[in-house]
Amino acid sequence: MMKKSIFFTSFTFKLILGVLFFIGMFFIAMIYGAADVSVKDIWLAFTTSATSEHISIIREIRLPREIAAIVVGAALAVSGAMMQGLTRNPLADPGLLGLTAGAYAALSVTVAFLPAANYFLTMIACFIGAAIGATLVFGIDSMKRGRFSPFRIVLAGAAVSAFLYAVAEGIGLYFKTSKDISMWTAGGMIGTNWSQLQIIMPFIIIGIVVSFFLSKQLTILSLNEEVAISLGQNIIRIKILLFIAIIILSGASVALVGNMTFIGLMVPHIVRAIVGTDYRFILPMSAIVGATFMLFADTLGRTLNAPYETPVVAIISMLGLPFFLIIVRKGGKVLL
Repeated sequence: MMKKSIFFTSFTFKLILGVLFFIGMFFIAMIYGAADVSVKDIWLAFTTSATSEHISIIREIRLPREIAAIVVGAALAVSGAMMQGLTRNPLADPGLLGLTAGAYAALSVTVAFLPAANYFLTMIACFIGAAIGATLVFGIDSMKRGRFSPFRIVLAGAAVSAFLYAVAEGIGLYFKTSKDISMWTAGGMIGTNWSQLQIIMPFIIIGIVVSFFLSKQLTILSLNEEVAISLGQNIIRIKILLFIAIIILSGASVALVGNMTFIGLMVPHIVRAIVGTDYRFILPMSAIVGATFMLFADTLGRTLNAPYETPVVAIISMLGLPFFLIIVRKGGKVLL
């Protein structure tokens, strides 16, 4: 009992530290950019109805953009952690296993064939596309008997993703809709507005809350399915609920900011090195670290070559690819 109390206290301290880093990164992201604003401008924007050029930039451009970075970073990190626990695959990531490619292909189809579709229908299409992409990947892997192979499933994910991206690009070229989806292709928060956030955020919040409620069951599943069954858990129902949460989080992220790979791979590995292997601690910490990391990447993208922007997806890929290769070399073990 004493050891358990100490562990929870230790996690609480780490969680508070993570929240403080997140708050600090949020204010840095709000201050720096193509148009630098002062702390006073941020204070006035949040506490008064005053208007000025800088305050308008904060309220209408920078704040919705950074909120988008927060929810997408949290969503992709949590969905990546769930995928790694559910499949017991250290290389699992929504971007590597076909989910984001499927959502992107569905987005292209929707823009081409339903140009009048509103944002809500586009998001639903991304959910369906993410489910199709994941189904194709797991279907290919299950064609060979035996347990899921981490490396085989990554190869299947790469093949399915390449196919779905080719389908999306082909549709864009044939129907001349490539420019209409360029903001998603860039993989960034440019152009995010409050109306989009009002549609997307409830789905992401629901997906994250569901994952938190199932974190204990996910911990047991990540260790051994036989133990989960012996403890009376309905593993089929739990897997379905977790899979639905993953699809919602991945599909909503693509609908909002486009293709983002490696966040769902990197963050859970870093978090496990900090809090251990219990998903009751991994998931909330992943949400905080993922949100902080996305704020950092977006700030870097806005300031590296200001007033021009460096695509956030390029920054994340430059960090994520070496991370992926190191994990492969170490056989999927936690790095730190």
